Amino acid sequence: MTDDRLAADTAMGAVTLRVGDLDAMTAYYRDAVALQVMDATGDTVTLGRGGTPIVVLTHAPELVRASPHEAGLFHTAILFDSEEALAASVYSVAQKYPATFTGSADHLVSKAFYFTDPEGNGVELYWDRNRSTWSWVHGTVEMSTLSLDPNAFLLDNLTEASVADPVIGAARVGHVHLQVGDVDTAREFYVERLGFAQTAMLGPQSLFVSAGGYHHHMAMNTWNSGGAGPRLPALGLAQVQIEVPAADDLGALVERVTHFGIQSRDDGSSVSFDDPWGSQITVGVKTDQQR
Repeated sequence: MTDDRLAADTAMGAVTLRVGDLDAMTAYYRDAVALQVMDATGDTVTLGRGGTPIVVLTHAPELVRASPHEAGLFHTAILFDSEEALAASVYSVAQKYPATFTGSADHLVSKAFYFTDPEGNGVELYWDRNRSTWSWVHGTVEMSTLSLDPNAFLLDNLTEASVADPVIGAARVGHVHLQVGDVDTAREFYVERLGFAQTAMLGPQSLFVSAGGYHHHMAMNTWNSGGAGPRLPALGLAQVQIEVPAADDLGALVERVTHFGIQSRDDGSSVSFDDPWGSQITVGVKTDQQR
C-alpha cells in the first residue's frame, strides 16, 4: 500500500450546504460575513474571496432541518489572512445579524468568533497566530479556550476603511468541525483510513486532525451528538471538500480507502465517499488558483 498519510500541503476546500431559503442564506454570507458571490447558477450559489470558493449553497426546500443531536456539521471555520480582515467580517455580522453571534475565544493558536447562520449552521471566523508561536508536546498541539473580548478585539483591529468595505484580504476554509456519534470510530476513519494525523484531543469527546503540522484541518466531537447514527436527508451539510496537492496524492488516497473497503465515487476530477455517519467527503486536486 502507498503512504498512509495525507500530503503535507493538503488543505480544505469549500463546504456545501443544503438550504431552505437560498436568498436569505446568500444574503447572510454575502452581506454579513462579507463573502463575494462567485457564481449563481440555477439553485446553487457559490461564495468566496479572491477566486477561492468557501461556501456553496444548494437550494433544497423539500428538506427539513436536522435535529441538533444528529451527526453533521458543527461549524465551517473561515480563516482570514489578517486580524483587520477578521475584524471587518466580525463587525459586519455584528451590525447586520447581531443575534447570530454565539461567542469568542483565544485558542492560543488562533483567535476565533462564533456564529450560527439563519438556518442553524455553525460558522467560525478566525485568524491564525504565526506557526512559530504554536506549542507542540509529544505530537500534540497546545490549544485552549481563553477569554477573548470581542469589543476590545474590534477596537484594536477595525479600521475606517474596513468598516466601509469589509471585503478585504484573503479568506478560505481553514478547517471543518463535524458532529459525530463517537470519537473512536471517527479516529479510525479520519486518521487510520483517510490519513490525517491526530493533533489534539480536548477531553474524551473531541478529536482534532490535520495534515502537514497544521493545528487542525478537521475536528469531530460528540458534545451534542453522542451515539448518533447515520444521517437522514436534511438541510445543512451536503459535502466537505478536501484539496490535495497533486494527482498522485489523490491516487494514493483512493488506493488507501479502497484497501480498507470504503466505497468511493469518481467523477473524473474528484473522488467522494461517506464517513461512518453519512457525511460526504470529496477529495480533489488543488487548482493553480488555490496553490
